[in-house]
Amino acid sequence: MPLKIVIGSRARSRSNEALALLKNEGYKLELNPFDRTLTEEELIDRIKGASAMVAGSDKVTRKVIEAGSPALKIIAKQGVGYNTIDIEAAREFGIAVTVTPGANSSSVADLTLGLMLCAARNIAGMDSAVRQGGWNRYTGCELGKKTLGIVGMGHIGGEVAKRAAAFDMKILAYDLYPNQEYIKKFGIAYVPLETIFREADFISLHAPALPATVNMINETSLAAMKNTAVLINAARGELIDEDALYLALKNKQIAFAALDVYKNEPLKNSKLTQLKNIIFTAHAGAYTKEAITNAGVMASEEIIRVLSGRQPQFNVIK
Repeated sequence: MPLKIVIGSRARSRSNEALALLKNEGYKLELNPFDRTLTEEELIDRIKGASAMVAGSDKVTRKVIEAGSPALKIIAKQGVGYNTIDIEAAREFGIAVTVTPGANSSSVADLTLGLMLCAARNIAGMDSAVRQGGWNRYTGCELGKKTLGIVGMGHIGGEVAKRAAAFDMKILAYDLYPNQEYIKKFGIAYVPLETIFREADFISLHAPALPATVNMINETSLAAMKNTAVLINAARGELIDEDALYLALKNKQIAFAALDVYKNEPLKNSKLTQLKNIIFTAHAGAYTKEAITNAGVMASEEIIRVLSGRQPQFNVIK
């Protein structure tokens, strides 16, 4: 009997190349038939008897993992954020949890620069005005010579730095593990987080959602920023206290924000949408054909390694 693989990611997040790798191994694939993430109940029903799961934004809870045991050997996440997976439960049941570092770095970095440019020139505001018959020209700013503060200098942060350097920006970075290569290539200065809040014209978040980083953007950190500062978040919604951000934007404590991620998604009934000095995208950082293919292929390769008795390359459980 062929081994069953549950594909939690929806159709728009799957690539033919990734599915072909699994089919060529003779696995039976159970695909997510909906244009949404699967619920806990749906996952519990599907995970029974499965040897592996490809996870998108699904919440893989303890109940799901218990239902998959003992057959379930690996949960392969398409992406690097695994806060939606109960890691302790996976460890308890001996299940590998893998990620796909670098697969979507260029994609997220591109969107980050797009958000930065949109905020600097208020492109969305002008688009809206023209559509309504107006002819508003907003006086924006150039990126050149401005200071960009990058919080989290992993794969994505590094790609953002590469792009920002081409715009002749001064780059400050905060990370627990400074990367000497980035320092040499892009002239990055690693500084304390407080320095970024105080000195950066643009602040871009690329940190994981951990107890130490949740609500790192709060009333105190927002008060430390310039009143001309632009805040960009294409990482995790949990990094920002959205109530504090609303007040900071409303009171012009900072100038602008551009968000791709939110604490609760999809974003609904948020006071932030009442403001004009903020732009939104729909957690689309990794939504390019290239990133979807890269992440899917890496996740499939991890599944093949584990189910053939080899060690995965990117297991987050140590």
